[in-house]
Amino acid sequence: MSSTFMLRSYGPAHIRADKPLSVYIEGDGFAWLNREQPSGDPTPIDPLALRLALAQPDGNAVYLARPCQYLAAQDRRCAQRYWTDARFSADVIQATDEAISQLKTRYGARQISLIGYSGGAAVAALVGARRQDVDRLISVAGNLDSQAWTEHHRISPLRHSLNPADAAERLAPIPQWHLLGQQDRVIPALIAQSFARRAPAQQQLIVSFPGFDHHCCWAAQWPQIWRQLESGMLAP
Repeated sequence: MSSTFMLRSYGPAHIRADKPLSVYIEGDGFAWLNREQPSGDPTPIDPLALRLALAQPDGNAVYLARPCQYLAAQDRRCAQRYWTDARFSADVIQATDEAISQLKTRYGARQISLIGYSGGAAVAALVGARRQDVDRLISVAGNLDSQAWTEHHRISPLRHSLNPADAAERLAPIPQWHLLGQQDRVIPALIAQSFARRAPAQQQLIVSFPGFDHHCCWAAQWPQIWRQLESGMLAP
């Protein structure tokens, strides 16, 4: 629950207090029926961020849906703009930030790791730029520059959204991993590269995975990727 929206989350009953709380933020979901017509319910058909959270082999993982997802119509408190051109609006970022604070309090966590998939990476970046308790930011096929993304696809700009690339300088002190699929046509590598140019940081690493696209093969390979992150094999 936030002051603006209800947000759905899933997590274990208890966590290890000596480990950071990994918060997985979902992508944009089923936002559009086609290029012109928004859907009536943005709940994802394939909740990839949830599958990543479930695949994390150790530590503490919780899942956080985006506003308006996984809720009955009467509970959404949503206008359609919140999964279209206002998907990264200040209201959405504030609500997500509040929800993460509630999760942190609930579990007694001291630090937060933010993992965002697709549009969830934009939300993770914008939230991370506000907080002082984030130990790392991991984007998976992430939309880290919404202006570059809309220009690349020649679609309408997200006029009522914040652009995560504008937060790049504030995020520079946070260790970051930006994981890309070489076959991803939804979020090509140029989006993360555009973000990285805004604030070059020694603690920032862009990793491109051969054979991966926007959906395949993140969840299947996540245990191995996570262990590489934890062991320092993928060090920024």
